[in-house]
Amino acid sequence: MAIGEKEEPEEEEPRIGVYVCHCGINIAKTVDVEKVRDYAATLPNVVLARDYIYMCSDPGQSLIKEDIKAGKINRVIVASCSPRMHEPTFRKTCVAAGLNPYYFEQANIREQCSWTSEDKEANTSKAVDLVKSAVARTNLLESLEYPKEVDVVPEALIIGAGITGMYAALDIAGGGYKVHLVDRNPYVGGHMAQLDKTFPTLDCSACIITPRMVDVGSHPNIDLMTYSELAEVGGYIGNFDVKIKRKARFVDEKLCTGCDLCAQACRLHNRFPNEFDEGLGKRSPIYIAFPYAVPAVYTIDKDQCLMQTKGKCGKATLVSTREGIEKKGRGEEVTKNEVPPCVATCGPNCINHDAKDEIVELKVGTIIVATGYDIIYPKVSAEYKYGVYPNIITGLEFERYSSASGPTLGEMEINGKVPKDAVFISCVGSRNKQTGYEYCSRVCCMYLAKQAHLLMEKVPDCNVSVLYQDVRAFGKGFEEFYDRVHKEGVHYRRGLPGEIYKKPGSDRVVVRGEDTMLGEPYELEADLVVLGVGLRPSDGVEELVKLTKLSQSADKFFLEAHPKLRPIDTAIDGMFIAGCAQGPKDIPDSVAQGKAASSACLMYLSSGKGEIEAAISEINEELCTGCRQCEEVCPYTTLSLDEEKNVMTVNEAICKGCGACSAACPSGAASMKHYRDLQVYAQIGALTEGLTS
Repeated sequence: MAIGEKEEPEEEEPRIGVYVCHCGINIAKTVDVEKVRDYAATLPNVVLARDYIYMCSDPGQSLIKEDIKAGKINRVIVASCSPRMHEPTFRKTCVAAGLNPYYFEQANIREQCSWTSEDKEANTSKAVDLVKSAVARTNLLESLEYPKEVDVVPEALIIGAGITGMYAALDIAGGGYKVHLVDRNPYVGGHMAQLDKTFPTLDCSACIITPRMVDVGSHPNIDLMTYSELAEVGGYIGNFDVKIKRKARFVDEKLCTGCDLCAQACRLHNRFPNEFDEGLGKRSPIYIAFPYAVPAVYTIDKDQCLMQTKGKCGKATLVSTREGIEKKGRGEEVTKNEVPPCVATCGPNCINHDAKDEIVELKVGTIIVATGYDIIYPKVSAEYKYGVYPNIITGLEFERYSSASGPTLGEMEINGKVPKDAVFISCVGSRNKQTGYEYCSRVCCMYLAKQAHLLMEKVPDCNVSVLYQDVRAFGKGFEEFYDRVHKEGVHYRRGLPGEIYKKPGSDRVVVRGEDTMLGEPYELEADLVVLGVGLRPSDGVEELVKLTKLSQSADKFFLEAHPKLRPIDTAIDGMFIAGCAQGPKDIPDSVAQGKAASSACLMYLSSGKGEIEAAISEINEELCTGCRQCEEVCPYTTLSLDEEKNVMTVNEAICKGCGACSAACPSGAASMKHYRDLQVYAQIGALTEGLTS
C-alpha cells in the first residue's frame, strides 16, 4: 500500500444519491430538472435524489458531504456538466466526506443534452436516459486505492528558452531547485530577442529581455543547455528519464571569451545568411548570432565550415585540429597550414573541430514545454508575391530592419531604399481555411500598429496604410495604442488585398483590393509591403509530440487539460505547457503562463510527492498468454513482459488508463480499473433497454 493510502471496507450494497444541477439556467432552461430528479429516485438502489441551482458551489457540495456523513448514501451521481470540468471537484467532495472518490459518477446533461437543442421535452427525455445509464454503472463501481503517490526528483526540465521558458526557469531556480533549460538555438531569448520594440508601451525589447537573459546564464541553479534538443523522454511524474542531445559547437563554452577574432579570420567571413536576422544579414561559419547573445559563445555551423565539410580549410592540407591545439597548449610553434585560421587566432584554445555530439541523461521531477512559435510561411498566401519582389517582407523581417542590432543598424533601408509609401497587410496566413490556419494569431493587429508607428517615427514623410479585415485590440492598453497610431496619420482601410503586382517600368508595387467599408476598389502604390504573418506551432513540434506523448489540438498547438480551468496542465501528470506552445499569445500572457507553469512545478518539487491515477490498466495473470499485443499498442510504454512468469505487467506510475491494451488483448486479460466491461455493458444496456432491432 502506498504512503497515505486508505484501507477501504469491503464493498457494501450500493446506496446511491443522485444530485441534479440546474447550472443556473444552462440546464434548467431546456431540461425539466425536477422531472429528472423524480425519475432518478425510482431507479435501482437510488435512496436519495435532490436538485440544486449550482451543485459545484459550496452549498451544493455541502449537500453531498452531509448526506455521506449521515450514512444515507455510499455512492454519488451528479448530473451536471462535463466530467472534464468538475469530476475532480466532486471527487474531492467525496474524499472530504470519507467516501472513496471512485464511488463517484458524473452524468453530462449540459454539453451532451441541454446545450444541444431547444426542445425541452426531448432534452428531458435524454437527460433521464443519461442518469439511468449512470445509475446502472454506479451500481457496479469498485473502490480503488487512493491516493497513490510517488517520490519527486527535485529537479525540473524546461524545453524552450524564449521569454516563457526563461521566466519559468528563473522562478523555479529562485525557489531553490535545479532547472535544466534546453533550447535548440545557440542562444536564449527566442523570437523576443529579434524584436525592436514591444507594444503597447514601445519599450525596447532588448532592454527588457537582456537582463533576464543574463540572469538565466548566470544563475547557479540553472543548467543552461543551448544548441541542444530533446532526444528521448520516459518515466512518469516525479521520475522522468530524459536524454538531451547536445550538438557539437566545436567551441568550448567554458573557454570562449567571445572576442570575434575567429570569425574575422575565417576564410568564409560574412558569406552566409544570418538566421537571427531572418537571412537579411550575413555571418561567418563560426558565429555569434547577435551582439548581446547569451551565452556569449561562438558556434561553428558544420554545414558551412570547410573543416567540417572538406576536412581542410582553403588550399592548406591540415593535420588534426586537436594536435594543433595541443601544440599551442605546450607553447610550440604552430604554422597556419597546420590548423585552420580560426584555431590559429584563438587565444584561449577553445576551438576543437574534432568535437562530437553528446547525449546527456537526466532524471527530473517535472517538465515544462515552452517551445514557442514560428511564423506562418508567407508563401501560403501566394497572391502577396512574397519571395518574388524584394520589397515585400514579413513583420519579423521588418523588426530586424528596425532594430539597432539588425542588418541596417536600425535604418529603414529596404532593398537599398528608404520607403516613401508603405502598406501593411494583416491576417496573412491566419483566419484562412485555404491556408490551413483558421485561428486568429492574436498579435498581428497590434504588431502592425506598432510597426506602422515605428516607420512613421523613422521616416516622418512616409505615407503608411494598414489593410485589415478586423482590428482586434483585446489587451490592456491595446485599444488606446491603436487610437494613438490612428491619430498619428496611419491610414486604416478595411478590406484585404486580392493581389499585388509590380508597376511597369518601376521597382514599386501596386496593391489592389476592395474597401469593404466603402464598397469600392482600391489600388495603392508602395515601395514597401509588410505582411502581418500569423503564428504557428514551432518547427519540430511533431517530433516533440512523439517523444513526450502529449496531445495536440486541432490547430496543432499542444493541448491543455482544460482551456479555462487547467490551461497549462496536460494529460500527463507533471508535464506542463506554457506560452505559445499552447497557442498564439503576446509577451505578457506568455510570461504569465511561464510563471504559472513554474508555480505548478514548485508544488510538486517542494512537497516531494506526486499523486498518480488509480483508474489504470490491470492484467489478469491467469488469462494472460504473454503474446505482447498490448505492449505494441500502448502509447505510453507502460507494459512489459515478465519473462519468468510469461505474463504482462503494468507500470502503474506510467499508465494513463487510455484502454488501448484492453481493446487489443485477445484473451481478455487486460482490463481497465473503474471501466470494467460489466460496468460499460450496464451503461449500454440501460440506454438500449426496450429497443428492438
